[in-house]
Formats: sequence, C-alpha cells, structure tokens
Amino acid sequence: MINVPLIDLARQYRELEKEIELAVRETLFSGNYILGSQVDEFEREIASYLGVEHAVGVGSGTDALYLILKGLGIGPGDEVITTAFTFVATADVIANCGASPVFADIDPLTFNLDPESVRARVGSRTKAIVAVHLFGLPVDMDPFVEIAENSGLSIIEDCAQSLGAAYRGRMAGSTGAAAALSFFPTKNLGCAGDGGMVCTRDEQLAERVRMLRAHGSKRKYCHEILGVNSRLDALQAAILRVKLTKLDAWNSEKREIASVYNDSLTTVVTPPVPSEAFHVYHQYTIRSEERDVLKEKLSRAGVSSAIYYQLPLHLQPCFRYLGYRPGELPESESAADQVLSLPIFPGMTAAEVERVRDAINSG
Repeated sequence: MINVPLIDLARQYRELEKEIELAVRETLFSGNYILGSQVDEFEREIASYLGVEHAVGVGSGTDALYLILKGLGIGPGDEVITTAFTFVATADVIANCGASPVFADIDPLTFNLDPESVRARVGSRTKAIVAVHLFGLPVDMDPFVEIAENSGLSIIEDCAQSLGAAYRGRMAGSTGAAAALSFFPTKNLGCAGDGGMVCTRDEQLAERVRMLRAHGSKRKYCHEILGVNSRLDALQAAILRVKLTKLDAWNSEKREIASVYNDSLTTVVTPPVPSEAFHVYHQYTIRSEERDVLKEKLSRAGVSSAIYYQLPLHLQPCFRYLGYRPGELPESESAADQVLSLPIFPGMTAAEVERVRDAINSG
C-alpha cells in the first residue's frame, strides 16, 4: 500500500540540499544571525516579487499581522472586520491590539470573505478589513477596495497561504495598505522554523513596522515608541532566498496536481477555478456532506488528509465574549462541517496522486 502524506518537506529539502547547506554555512561563518545582509536582500527580493516598494522581515506571519495593525494605529475602541473561516491568528491579533474582531461570512464556493457580508457589518467604529486569500485562492479585491474607499477603511491582506497567487494579473498582497506573509515550514514558501514579512507600498507604514519590530527604535538604545522583538533570523532568510528561486515552479507543480484532481474526482465538490484567478493551492480543499466518513475511508487506504477549520472563529471559546451564536454565519459553519484537504505538494508522485484519486472515487 502506498502511504500518501499530506505534505513531505523532506523531499523539498532534498531538491535543494546543496544550495541550502551552502547558504546556511555562509551565514554561520558571517557571524550575523539577526537581520543583516541576508534579510536585507530577501526583503528586496520579496518586494520585487510582489511589485511593492517595501518588505519588512519579522518573526512570524502572526507578528506580521499584529505589526500592521499596530502600525496603522488600530487599538482599543476600534473594530476590524474579517472572516470567521480561517486560522485563529487572523483574528487573535486584532484582539491582542485591543480592538474588536467583527466576523463576516464567506462565499460558499471560494471559502473567501463575502463582500456583502462585510458591507453589512461596517459601522462607525470600523477601521479596517482583513481579507484572507484562503487555501491559496486569491480574493477578488475590487469589492473590498470599493467598500474601503467609501468608508475610509484600511485593507489588510492576509497572504499566509497565497504567495504567488494573482487575480486579474494582480499579485495577492499588492492591493491593500499592507500584506502579511508567513514562512511557516508548510507554506508555499517555508523556512526551517518561524518567519514572516510585512509588505506595503506605504513608506511611512514600513518605517513604523521596522521600528515596532525592534522595540520601537530606529537606532540602538533609543526607543521612540513601544514595540516588540520580532526580527527575521538571517539563517531563515538565507534558506528562504534559495527556496524563492523555486517558488513559481513549485506552485506550477501543485497546480498540475490540482488539475488532475479537478478532472478526476467524481464524488466530491472540488475547488472552483475562477478564470481570473491564479490559484497556488496551499491546500487542495474539497467539500463533502459525508466528510468524516470520507476522511476515515482515506485513512484506511493509506491517504492522509486534514480538516481546516473544524470550528469557525465566531464559535471559538476564546471569542465567546463577543456574543456570537451558532447559525449567525451559516456558510462558515457549513464549510467547517464539510471541508477536507487532500495531499498536494511539490515532489508528489503520479502514483501518489492516483492513490488519492482512487481512494476517493472508490465505492
């Protein structure tokens, strides 16, 4: 029996083993381990890749979101609208800034934030919208730009799962006031630990985030504002610079696997492929009303799978104080009951893809 993992990071490493080990050795011999030239170069490369002016390396994708909010001056008394169907980091950073998360529902086809649900929740205290490009499918940003312009709001893009994705030729992460990237190991561009980045066209916001990531200082021991310690390690930047050269090829490989799934899976609802979108498939996520039965069947067939996310954020215990009740965001709740993510990763073999296909389509 072929045991198919959800992802295999060791295969990815072996593809670039020599290049990564050389970059790591050079960084170790340099003696510069926090920020430094490796981080500076990586920031320039990511900014160029996304087509924005500024990129600021930070400690994680969560920190990137938090520092954007802080950099925009969002805090107590403010509200920030975001999706209920995403990882908790998207919303807990809002609460940790002292603001209130306001959860909106999703489009049932794309799993991304529904603009009409957002529009209905804009109020006098709303300061920003956090749009998540979930599972690697980019959001159509135009409706959110309209909402933001009409109401004087900032748009923050959560690109933790979408580096390389585009909509109508516009890169995910290049539209809003700022975008947050995550380099968690399993992301499309992953390091060997934690890492993140803030990307923006706004020079003043970039400068403020640079201060915030270093305890609020521009120069050593002079702290102009209250900040945190959130700096990208040079070793992680060195690894990521090597991997960045392969990102587009890896994304294309995942798109080819997704195309096989799209054409061959007959018993489940496969992800939509809008003609305007360039999907990078951080996850390949299907829907099934018999999701739990299907997951068990896959397990017996030696195929790994995962559920992202079993409990939408408005029903999480940590947000109970906000007063949401079951049934308020029905599309998010339905997705949580039906979604299942299948194996998809660079280096996945044709035999493994066939194994997944056959396990799902079998009676």
